[in-house]
Amino acid sequence: MKKAFWLLLLLPFLSTAHADNDARGPGKPGKKKDYLVTLETPYGPMQLVLYDQTPKHKENFIKLVDRRFYDSLLFHRVIQNFMIQGGDPNSKNAKPGEPLGNGDVGYTVPAEIFPNLFHKKGSLAAARDNNPAKASSGCQFYIVQGRVWPDDELQKQIERSRSRAPERVMSDAQKQTYKTLGGSPHLDGSYTVFGEVIHGLAVVDSIARQPRSAQDRPVTDVRMRMTGAWVKKKKITKQYGYQYL
Repeated sequence: MKKAFWLLLLLPFLSTAHADNDARGPGKPGKKKDYLVTLETPYGPMQLVLYDQTPKHKENFIKLVDRRFYDSLLFHRVIQNFMIQGGDPNSKNAKPGEPLGNGDVGYTVPAEIFPNLFHKKGSLAAARDNNPAKASSGCQFYIVQGRVWPDDELQKQIERSRSRAPERVMSDAQKQTYKTLGGSPHLDGSYTVFGEVIHGLAVVDSIARQPRSAQDRPVTDVRMRMTGAWVKKKKITKQYGYQYL
Protein backbone atom coordinates (compact mmCIF):
# COMPACT_ATOMS: atom_id res chain seq x y z
CA MET A 1 0.00 0.00 0.00
CA LYS A 2 0.98 3.61 -0.37
CA LYS A 3 3.17 5.30 2.19
CA ALA A 4 1.69 7.14 5.16
CA PHE A 5 -1.03 4.71 6.00
CA TRP A 6 -3.18 7.39 7.35
CA LEU A 7 -4.19 10.89 8.05
CA LEU A 8 -2.47 12.27 4.96
CA LEU A 9 -3.57 15.90 5.09
CA LEU A 10 -5.62 15.42 8.24
CA LEU A 11 -3.15 16.53 10.93
CA PRO A 12 -4.97 18.65 13.51
CA PHE A 13 -4.40 22.30 14.20
CA LEU A 14 -3.06 21.93 17.07
CA SER A 15 -9.13 14.67 27.08
CA THR A 16 -12.06 13.22 30.99
CA ALA A 17 -15.50 11.70 31.34
CA HIS A 18 -17.41 8.88 29.73
CA ALA A 19 -18.82 9.53 26.29
CA ASP A 20 -22.50 9.62 25.58
CA ASN A 21 -24.32 6.35 25.07
CA ASP A 22 -24.72 6.85 21.32
CA ALA A 23 -20.93 6.52 20.99
CA ARG A 24 -20.93 3.01 22.31
CA GLY A 25 -21.11 -0.03 20.12
CA PRO A 26 -24.50 -1.58 20.76
CA GLY A 27 -24.50 -5.11 22.09
CA LYS A 28 -26.59 -7.58 20.17
CA PRO A 29 -29.70 -8.81 21.98
CA GLY A 30 -29.18 -12.21 23.55
CA LYS A 31 -25.42 -11.97 23.35
CA LYS A 32 -24.17 -12.40 26.88
CA LYS A 33 -20.43 -12.16 26.22
CA ASP A 34 -18.18 -9.71 24.47
CA TYR A 35 -14.57 -9.84 23.32
CA LEU A 36 -12.37 -7.92 25.76
CA VAL A 37 -8.98 -6.89 24.39
CA THR A 38 -6.04 -6.32 26.73
CA LEU A 39 -3.30 -4.23 25.15
CA GLU A 40 -0.10 -4.35 27.20
CA THR A 41 2.56 -1.65 26.87
CA PRO A 42 5.66 -0.56 28.82
CA TYR A 43 3.46 2.12 30.41
CA GLY A 44 0.73 -0.22 31.59
CA PRO A 45 -2.23 -2.11 30.13
CA MET A 46 -5.36 -0.91 28.40
CA GLN A 47 -8.64 -2.75 28.05
CA LEU A 48 -10.69 -2.21 24.90
CA VAL A 49 -14.03 -3.33 23.50
CA LEU A 50 -14.93 -3.62 19.82
CA TYR A 51 -18.24 -2.38 18.45
CA ASP A 52 -20.87 -4.75 17.07
CA GLN A 53 -21.94 -1.93 14.76
CA THR A 54 -18.68 -2.44 12.81
CA PRO A 55 -18.72 -6.25 12.39
CA LYS A 56 -16.13 -6.48 9.60
CA HIS A 57 -13.56 -4.56 11.62
CA LYS A 58 -14.44 -6.39 14.81
CA GLU A 59 -14.08 -9.81 13.18
CA ASN A 60 -10.79 -8.85 11.55
CA PHE A 61 -9.31 -7.43 14.75
CA ILE A 62 -10.33 -10.46 16.78
CA LYS A 63 -8.71 -12.70 14.17
CA LEU A 64 -5.44 -10.81 14.38
CA VAL A 65 -5.42 -10.65 18.17
CA ASP A 66 -6.15 -14.38 18.45
CA ARG A 67 -3.26 -15.08 16.07
CA ARG A 68 -1.00 -12.90 18.25
CA PHE A 69 -0.29 -10.78 15.20
CA TYR A 70 0.28 -7.63 17.24
CA ASP A 71 2.72 -9.08 19.75
CA SER A 72 6.06 -7.21 19.68
CA LEU A 73 4.87 -4.63 17.13
CA LEU A 74 5.53 -0.96 17.83
CA PHE A 75 3.51 2.16 18.30
CA HIS A 76 5.45 3.63 15.41
CA ARG A 77 3.78 7.05 15.14
CA VAL A 78 2.74 9.18 18.10
CA ILE A 79 1.61 12.81 18.16
CA GLN A 80 0.71 14.41 21.47
CA ASN A 81 -2.80 15.87 21.59
CA PHE A 82 -3.71 13.77 18.57
CA MET A 83 -3.21 10.00 18.51
CA ILE A 84 -0.93 6.97 18.85
CA GLN A 85 -0.66 4.58 15.88
CA GLY A 86 0.57 1.00 15.58
CA GLY A 87 0.07 -2.29 13.81
CA ASP A 88 2.70 -2.08 11.05
CA PRO A 89 4.10 -5.64 10.76
CA ASN A 90 7.40 -4.17 9.54
CA SER A 91 7.89 -2.64 12.97
CA LYS A 92 8.54 -5.96 14.68
CA ASN A 93 12.20 -6.09 13.67
CA ALA A 94 12.69 -2.46 12.67
CA LYS A 95 16.07 -0.88 13.22
CA PRO A 96 16.33 2.37 15.22
CA GLY A 97 15.26 5.28 13.07
CA GLU A 98 13.88 3.10 10.28
CA PRO A 99 10.83 4.74 8.63
CA LEU A 100 7.62 2.82 9.31
CA GLY A 101 3.99 2.97 8.22
CA ASN A 102 3.99 1.03 4.95
CA GLY A 103 3.47 -2.49 6.25
CA ASP A 104 0.20 -4.33 5.70
CA VAL A 105 -1.39 -7.78 5.52
CA GLY A 106 -2.34 -7.71 1.85
CA TYR A 107 -6.00 -6.75 2.18
CA THR A 108 -8.25 -3.91 3.27
CA VAL A 109 -11.46 -3.85 5.28
CA PRO A 110 -14.51 -2.05 3.80
CA ALA A 111 -15.33 1.22 5.55
CA GLU A 112 -17.91 1.08 8.35
CA ILE A 113 -18.37 4.75 9.17
CA PHE A 114 -21.40 5.76 11.25
CA PRO A 115 -22.43 9.14 12.70
CA ASN A 116 -22.73 7.82 16.26
CA LEU A 117 -19.16 6.44 16.28
CA PHE A 118 -16.80 9.38 16.57
CA HIS A 119 -13.23 10.30 17.48
CA LYS A 120 -13.54 10.93 21.21
CA LYS A 121 -10.50 10.34 23.41
CA GLY A 122 -9.82 6.60 23.64
CA SER A 123 -11.51 5.69 20.37
CA LEU A 124 -9.95 2.81 18.44
CA ALA A 125 -9.96 3.50 14.70
CA ALA A 126 -8.55 2.01 11.54
CA ALA A 127 -5.72 3.60 9.59
CA ARG A 128 -5.97 3.86 5.83
CA ASP A 129 -4.36 5.32 2.73
CA ASN A 130 -6.03 7.86 0.45
CA ASN A 131 -8.37 5.41 -1.30
CA PRO A 132 -11.72 6.97 -2.31
CA ALA A 133 -13.78 4.19 -0.71
CA LYS A 134 -12.16 4.93 2.68
CA ALA A 135 -11.36 1.23 3.08
CA SER A 136 -9.26 0.51 6.14
CA SER A 137 -5.84 -1.04 6.49
CA GLY A 138 -6.14 -4.70 7.38
CA CYS A 139 -3.91 -4.26 10.42
CA GLN A 140 -2.86 -0.69 11.23
CA PHE A 141 -4.87 1.18 13.83
CA TYR A 142 -4.73 4.28 15.99
CA ILE A 143 -6.04 5.25 19.40
CA VAL A 144 -7.23 8.83 19.77
CA GLN A 145 -5.78 11.11 22.42
CA GLY A 146 -6.88 14.46 21.04
CA ARG A 147 -7.60 17.38 23.33
CA VAL A 148 -10.49 19.30 24.86
CA TRP A 149 -12.07 21.86 22.51
CA PRO A 150 -13.70 25.18 23.48
CA ASP A 151 -16.81 26.17 21.56
CA ASP A 152 -15.21 28.40 18.95
CA GLU A 153 -12.40 25.99 18.09
CA LEU A 154 -14.77 23.03 18.05
CA GLN A 155 -16.94 24.79 15.48
CA LYS A 156 -13.90 25.20 13.23
CA GLN A 157 -13.17 21.49 13.57
CA ILE A 158 -16.78 20.61 12.72
CA GLU A 159 -16.55 22.71 9.57
CA ARG A 160 -13.27 21.04 8.70
CA SER A 161 -14.86 17.61 9.06
CA ARG A 162 -17.86 18.64 6.93
CA SER A 163 -15.55 19.73 4.12
CA ARG A 164 -14.60 16.04 3.75
CA ALA A 165 -17.90 14.47 4.83
CA PRO A 166 -20.69 16.97 4.04
CA GLU A 167 -23.40 14.66 5.33
CA ARG A 168 -21.84 14.50 8.78
CA VAL A 169 -23.89 16.06 11.60
CA MET A 170 -22.49 16.23 15.12
CA SER A 171 -25.00 15.69 17.91
CA ASP A 172 -25.14 17.91 20.99
CA ALA A 173 -23.99 14.96 23.10
CA GLN A 174 -20.96 14.49 20.87
CA LYS A 175 -20.12 18.19 21.08
CA GLN A 176 -20.27 17.96 24.86
CA THR A 177 -17.92 14.98 24.79
CA TYR A 178 -15.39 16.91 22.72
CA LYS A 179 -15.64 19.83 25.16
CA THR A 180 -15.09 17.64 28.25
CA LEU A 181 -13.38 14.33 27.46
CA GLY A 182 -11.79 15.60 24.25
CA GLY A 183 -10.77 13.95 21.02
CA SER A 184 -9.98 14.70 17.36
CA PRO A 185 -13.25 15.84 15.75
CA HIS A 186 -11.79 16.75 12.35
CA LEU A 187 -11.36 13.01 11.63
CA ASP A 188 -15.08 12.26 11.93
CA GLY A 189 -16.60 10.81 8.79
CA SER A 190 -13.23 9.98 7.24
CA TYR A 191 -12.07 6.91 9.17
CA THR A 192 -13.77 3.88 10.69
CA VAL A 193 -14.06 4.00 14.48
CA PHE A 194 -14.56 0.41 15.62
CA GLY A 195 -13.91 0.29 19.36
CA GLU A 196 -12.76 2.18 22.42
CA VAL A 197 -10.50 2.05 25.46
CA ILE A 198 -12.64 1.37 28.52
CA HIS A 199 -9.78 1.27 31.03
CA GLY A 200 -6.27 2.71 30.95
CA LEU A 201 -6.71 6.03 29.15
CA ALA A 202 -3.71 7.38 31.06
CA VAL A 203 -1.55 4.92 29.13
CA VAL A 204 -2.50 6.70 25.89
CA ASP A 205 -1.29 9.97 27.43
CA SER A 206 1.99 8.38 28.53
CA ILE A 207 2.75 7.00 25.07
CA ALA A 208 1.70 10.18 23.27
CA ARG A 209 4.15 12.32 25.27
CA GLN A 210 7.22 10.23 24.45
CA PRO A 211 10.11 11.98 22.67
CA ARG A 212 9.88 11.29 18.95
CA SER A 213 11.78 11.68 15.71
CA ALA A 214 10.92 13.96 12.81
CA GLN A 215 8.84 11.04 11.46
CA ASP A 216 6.90 10.92 14.77
CA ARG A 217 8.41 7.56 15.73
CA PRO A 218 9.18 7.31 19.47
CA VAL A 219 12.92 7.55 20.13
CA THR A 220 12.59 4.63 22.54
CA ASP A 221 10.59 1.76 21.07
CA VAL A 222 7.10 1.31 22.52
CA ARG A 223 6.16 -2.32 21.94
CA MET A 224 2.75 -3.85 22.40
CA ARG A 225 1.26 -7.21 23.26
CA MET A 226 -2.40 -8.04 22.75
CA THR A 227 -4.60 -10.77 24.10
CA GLY A 228 -8.35 -11.22 23.99
CA ALA A 229 -10.98 -13.18 25.87
CA TRP A 230 -14.75 -13.61 25.69
CA VAL A 231 -16.11 -12.14 28.92
CA LYS A 232 -19.63 -11.77 30.22
CA LYS A 233 -20.96 -8.32 29.48
CA LYS A 234 -22.22 -7.98 33.04
CA LYS A 235 -18.68 -8.54 34.29
CA ILE A 236 -17.26 -5.94 31.88
CA THR A 237 -19.86 -3.42 33.06
CA LYS A 238 -19.22 -4.19 36.73
CA GLN A 239 -15.42 -4.08 36.45
CA TYR A 240 -14.95 -1.21 34.00
CA GLY A 241 -18.21 0.75 34.07
CA TYR A 242 -18.84 0.26 30.36
CA GLN A 243 -22.53 0.43 29.57
CA TYR A 244 -24.03 -1.60 26.71
CA LEU A 245 -27.17 -0.36 24.99
